[in-house]
Amino acid sequence: MRVEIWADVVCPWAYIGRRRLARADGSVGVVWRPYRIDPSAPAVAEPLAEVLRDPRVDEALRSCAPHLTPAQNRDRVAGIAREEGLGDRWGAAWRASSHDAHRLIALAEEAGGPELQDVVAEGVMDAHFVRARDISDPRVLEEVAVASGFADGFPLLAAGGGEERVRELLLTGRADGVRTSPTLVARGTSLAGAHEPGVIRDFLTEASRRRPRELPAEVVRLRRAESLLDQGDPLGALDLLRPLREEHARDRNVRFLAARAYYRSAQLNRALRLLEELLEESADDAYTYLLLGRTLQRLGRHGEAGPHIRLAAVMDPPLA
Repeated sequence: MRVEIWADVVCPWAYIGRRRLARADGSVGVVWRPYRIDPSAPAVAEPLAEVLRDPRVDEALRSCAPHLTPAQNRDRVAGIAREEGLGDRWGAAWRASSHDAHRLIALAEEAGGPELQDVVAEGVMDAHFVRARDISDPRVLEEVAVASGFADGFPLLAAGGGEERVRELLLTGRADGVRTSPTLVARGTSLAGAHEPGVIRDFLTEASRRRPRELPAEVVRLRRAESLLDQGDPLGALDLLRPLREEHARDRNVRFLAARAYYRSAQLNRALRLLEELLEESADDAYTYLLLGRTLQRLGRHGEAGPHIRLAAVMDPPLA
């Protein structure tokens, strides 16, 4: 069975969770997927000690463990890390962007499969938490790649490799409901958090009994794009739709979802063109008339909008 670990490599619970998963069942295959807990981290890393002096940061960290001060919570996590065999010296020294590290991890999977990827992910987290290195520094990532047996990784990274893959995976995780680091996903079921091995073992047992319905990849992608749109991310939805629009350019469902995303992202002329095409081909969908009318309204063409909106209400009164 394969387990996806959706996690950020700057999240201490990701490293702890990986060790606990190995203790729960060392035989499962692991694939790492990106998640960002600090997407606003600067391109040039900041010393974490300075960041933690900011009272706003201190207040935000208190929400992680309300009964402890941030310093006490860091000591608690360090103790748990020691118990999991991650060494006596534990703790990040930098507030670092993890984006390029995620790219390197994604490239490792493409080049050498999940086994190489797992080694690279371990190397990145060891650098960040155990050796207190700045994992946004290209030189550190190059060291990790070489030490992990992925010498080709850094040239690929320097050439921009992994950028599109990581962006799409981040959108996929959001569409699938990943909300925390780490989140384990297996056979359509998920477990959020770095739980004790017994809890993980129960999760794996339950997942092994599941036989999720296999859907065509195109259907899965369409549903994920719709999920992003429903979550208020029309640009992300359009990103996930791009391959479908290229491969299934005439599919009505694909075009209508694209029209909705264009409308929600204020790309009104693009929405208008698609909606007019759809109505020329089939004039029996009330919601298409309504969306066309709303699009014309936002373009300031109120006289043209009215008949479409009224027709939609006649065809489907709840739309009135």
